[in-house]
Amino acid sequence: MKQISIVALNTFRESVRDKVLYNLVVAVLILIAASLLIGELSINQERKAMVDLGLSTLLLFGYLIAVFIGTGLVYKEIERRTIYTILSKPLHRYEFILGKFFGLSLTLLVNCAVMLVALIVALFYVRRPTDPSPFGIIPAAFLLYVELLLATALALLFSSFTTPALATLFSIVSYLVCNFTPDLKLFADVLNVETYPSLRVTQVVLWGLYYLLPNLNNFNFITRTAHGIPITSAQLGLACLYGVVYLGILLSLTIYVFERRNFK
Repeated sequence: MKQISIVALNTFRESVRDKVLYNLVVAVLILIAASLLIGELSINQERKAMVDLGLSTLLLFGYLIAVFIGTGLVYKEIERRTIYTILSKPLHRYEFILGKFFGLSLTLLVNCAVMLVALIVALFYVRRPTDPSPFGIIPAAFLLYVELLLATALALLFSSFTTPALATLFSIVSYLVCNFTPDLKLFADVLNVETYPSLRVTQVVLWGLYYLLPNLNNFNFITRTAHGIPITSAQLGLACLYGVVYLGILLSLTIYVFERRNFK
């Protein structure tokens, strides 16, 4: 854990020094401020509009951080040739990967916390007596953070064996597919394989993607929260367990690939 924490802290410092992070946070704060204006334009819908826009913005900019920084974490060390110095020390490759993951996760946590605090303050500003407590959005924001951790793990997986450009492309495509996995199953179910047997392979592939890929909709409670519907402890616990399982799978795959990569 000591080795992992050292790599994680160094990764966090590098990420914080990246100007992209500051630009994203400023942009998020501006958008949350804009949600105040939108709320004012929506009669008796201030809270709904602000929660919807605020949490969506948190997810969007958090994802941009996860992808555009995560896809370069490993490649940057290889390009600078610092990977040889790092791995020559008493540091296992799996410790290096886990350190990178936890470092970027900490960066995301800090940025999400800043966005969440700004949103809660804004909700207190426009709160009506009949509105739910602004702190009720915290569980939804936490599940969005878990979703961002999965996006980070995906970005790190692709960065372990390809260039940042391709890793970014793969990450975006994978993220989009993971948001539409229920539609993949629905499409597979309606395929007329009895009339067109050649579609059987397509159907099997779609079913395989549905059962293998994580369903990111399990972490998205933005609409429910915007309407004041609380997240139950069972929903929160199951979503977290689901996320931990897939995080373990993705990080294990990343470590497996990185362990077998030849840097000579």
